[in-house]
Amino acid sequence: MKFDVRYYLVAILFILFDLEIAFLFPWAVALKEVGAVGFWAAMVFIAILVVGFVYEWKKGALDWE
Repeated sequence: MKFDVRYYLVAILFILFDLEIAFLFPWAVALKEVGAVGFWAAMVFIAILVVGFVYEWKKGALDWE
């Protein structure tokens, strides 16, 4: 049974972004201990995620035509 390559691309992107978001749960639990430096480090991490997501969206990798 053959699948379209876009199916695999969307699956890989989902796993990639899902795993990166999973890294935010320990940070959220330890927010009081990490302080302002940890907060801004997480904001940089989230900004990189958003830039990557917007890039993939604009590139059309998430479209099902």
